[in-house]
Amino acid sequence: MRVNKKYSCLPAEEKGIHIINIRAIEDIGYDQHESTLLNSLSKNPDADCKYGLYFRDGKRKVDYILVYHYKKSSAGRTLTRRTHHNDASARSTKQDHPLPGKGVQLEMGESEPPGDSHEDDKRFRREEYEGNLVEAGLELEHDEDVRSCIRCLKIGRMKSDDILLSSCLPLQMYQINQTHGLLKKINSVIQKITEPIQPKVAEHKPQTVKRLSYPFSREKQHLFDLSDRDSFFDSKTRSTIVYEILKRTTCTKAKYSMGITSLLANGVYSAAYPLHDGDYEGENVEPNDRKLLCEEWASYGVFYKYQPIDLVRKYFGEKIGLYFAWLGVYTQMLIPASIVGIIVFLYGCATVDENIPSMEMCDQRNNITMCPLCDRTCSYWKMSSACATARASHLFDNPATVFFSVFMALWAATFMEHWKRKQMRLNYRWDLTGFEEEEDHPRAEYEAKVLEKSLRKEHKHKETDKEKLTWKDRFPAYLTNFVGIIFMVGLTFAIVFGVIIYRISTAAALAISSTPSGRSSVRVTVTATAVIINLVVIIILDEVYGCIARWLTQIEVPKTDKNFEERLIFKAFLLKFVNAYTPIFYVAFFKGRFVGRPGDYVYIFHSFRMEECAPGGCLMELCIQLSIIMLGKQLIQNNLFEIGIPKMKKFIRYMKLKRQRSLDHEEHTKKKQRYEVDYNLEPFAGLTPEYMEMIIQFGFVTLFVASFPLAPLFALLNNIIEIRLDAKKFVTELRRPVAVRAKDIGIWYNILRGIGKLAVIINAFVISFTSDFIPRLVYLYMYSENGTMHGFVNHTLSSFNVSDFQAGTAPNDPMDLGYEVQICRYKDYREPPWSENKYDISKDFWAVLAARLAFVIVFQNLVMFMSEFVDWIIPDIPKDISQQIHKEKVLMVEVFMREEQGKLQMLETWKDKDKKKGENCNNHSPRLSRSHSGSLSSCHSYPVDV
Repeated sequence: MRVNKKYSCLPAEEKGIHIINIRAIEDIGYDQHESTLLNSLSKNPDADCKYGLYFRDGKRKVDYILVYHYKKSSAGRTLTRRTHHNDASARSTKQDHPLPGKGVQLEMGESEPPGDSHEDDKRFRREEYEGNLVEAGLELEHDEDVRSCIRCLKIGRMKSDDILLSSCLPLQMYQINQTHGLLKKINSVIQKITEPIQPKVAEHKPQTVKRLSYPFSREKQHLFDLSDRDSFFDSKTRSTIVYEILKRTTCTKAKYSMGITSLLANGVYSAAYPLHDGDYEGENVEPNDRKLLCEEWASYGVFYKYQPIDLVRKYFGEKIGLYFAWLGVYTQMLIPASIVGIIVFLYGCATVDENIPSMEMCDQRNNITMCPLCDRTCSYWKMSSACATARASHLFDNPATVFFSVFMALWAATFMEHWKRKQMRLNYRWDLTGFEEEEDHPRAEYEAKVLEKSLRKEHKHKETDKEKLTWKDRFPAYLTNFVGIIFMVGLTFAIVFGVIIYRISTAAALAISSTPSGRSSVRVTVTATAVIINLVVIIILDEVYGCIARWLTQIEVPKTDKNFEERLIFKAFLLKFVNAYTPIFYVAFFKGRFVGRPGDYVYIFHSFRMEECAPGGCLMELCIQLSIIMLGKQLIQNNLFEIGIPKMKKFIRYMKLKRQRSLDHEEHTKKKQRYEVDYNLEPFAGLTPEYMEMIIQFGFVTLFVASFPLAPLFALLNNIIEIRLDAKKFVTELRRPVAVRAKDIGIWYNILRGIGKLAVIINAFVISFTSDFIPRLVYLYMYSENGTMHGFVNHTLSSFNVSDFQAGTAPNDPMDLGYEVQICRYKDYREPPWSENKYDISKDFWAVLAARLAFVIVFQNLVMFMSEFVDWIIPDIPKDISQQIHKEKVLMVEVFMREEQGKLQMLETWKDKDKKKGENCNNHSPRLSRSHSGSLSSCHSYPVDV
């Protein structure tokens, strides 16, 4: 094992690097201190040294970077020359020489900067950890620029063939079964038609041959093609292997320091990230995968093309590749949903003039006088004044919306099945069919808690076996989680209640307006302003709830990163789901349900009367609420925040660096190293925010689609931009994440299935209780005299005698309409004032309620059955993929059978040779045997160990 110790001065252009409080790899940021960079490299003999992308010998490519901070010496530092040290043995290096970069200050005539014990402790940990990395098979190389205090410790490629992760690698080629006959012609025609929208990358071309893959191991290395060991692993795999070594290499000098995650959490190192392949823009940029991704994927000009998913997986790993594949399938499936939604909307536009209920509401000859909408300040009003609202309601409240609800339920089931099939194809193509996730290492915080627990027991002189955290240890955290989540949900309800109070009070205040136009626009003004307030609150609380969910998960101290991620996703989704949909649930199912009746209204705080729905129902208001919140979240939160905040942070860093570089013109003219450029990028924070915004959008598309058929269209338009926006962010704005192998999208699939099931129930209740679909059916088949909808509006209105108003609630201006009102109407099913049981609920109400409940039961069970039927009839694994997987298994068995047969034949050959040699020795004469006593022993000096 060979260690290369080299020291050099690198151009240091970051005089002030900003570092935030570090808790984990994804929390890394920037601080105004000098920095030391630790680079992990692997060999690439054909490459040239290009500004930090390669080792200084120009043959080994940088795969990984570590950053740590140190304090500068108060004494002045002088420029130094580069010194190079080489050693043939890593073991002798560790024993007889310091690690690369250690002890350089003495050679330069300097002393170690005086620091406190905390800094010394960090330095000791780094020294031990770097020594352990040498023993683990990594080469280290230091680069230092004493003038700027930037030190660089590079880690070279492994010298051993031990692979610490189960990466499947190719064995031999085999032919993929091709389609024949008519199907082959159809596929060729489709390929020619879709050729203009295919990305121009080699990885996207259809495969005709494929390699058998098998987890690499030293025992089976003779089965692999190791003729070119340097290019055997690509950069993504090399960086993943190095990261596994960094995680498993221990540091025991200090407390609970085990692996790079613990060292990062304790501030020994500040950052850990792989390097990008190179620049993606500029003149004379060498071709690389990053540049190709930027041109063919992360560009708005190629929005109409398919994504190069295989190249994304090659560069970022399977987990990120699966996210973009899922996002692409979801966007693709939104196309038919958008088309059907547009057709439903156009149907409403085409039939609005033929809708009898809206025509009756707009007919001023009916002279229907409605009861006041608020006490005292509001006066009587004509139903014809709500004509525009009634006509607009028909655009979304028509028989076609029922069909669209059923269609979207089946669409959601089809989408899930289509994704499962696509996921299986990707698993086969990416050699993940036999992949099983290994148990992850404990998190640094978990190890720290376990150590504290064991130290407490040692202090009490108790026996300490292998400790672990039990539910008793976590009970305070569980209690805090429960109370915190209940408080956050209660806060959301309180804010929605506050908006309700705002709507009621504002409506009463605007009703005092003396202008008729002002009074007629009260409902629209109140609805629009309340929805905007809800949108602002939702966006703010989304960010707050995300931080709170992370804090609640951290105090639970989950054992592994997977457990941490799943618990974080559950809490964040629960809080954000409640935050986003509570105002919509209120309008859909609660508004106008508990208002009472004229003369006996329900009041809040004995002052505010509960608000009512418009004469055309609450569906139109639900549509406005849903559309504004959905579009606002997509425009502001998903797009402006994702574009604006990274750009703003990048601009701030650029201005700070520009101000610092102005002090040194020479440094200003130098080109930055690759690891310096990547360090200035945003750290990768995981895929949870990306999935979360798409899952919330999926809820908008499916949960209340009966009230807003255009939701899939707006989601489609957003996702076309979202794909390229996320791609640009990953390629140009973020540090390159560590590639993670995964065969599915994890817990998000279960959340999607849950939303799909919930959507069936919610749409059933929206159609039954929010829209007028069921009352119209009941009237048409039970009460209509001529089998038409004529008289439906009058049937849904009850009468009230104005003399029955409670004292102090009657309108202040009863003659506002120009005539005295004796009877006003209100929307409800109640007995008239001339009945014996006046104002009691009528039998019509119970008939409509029974029909509504019956529709919910029938709709829910029918659609659920149809969804399950779609799930059953579509196989999860495509037939051709199933055949190819079976073929791979057969070929794999043949490979190992041939290997065993070859071993057996070789063993038999060795036995025969040994037997012949033994016979030849026995045929010698005794004299010859005595004179050559040593020959006999030599004949038997080659034992065969079976």
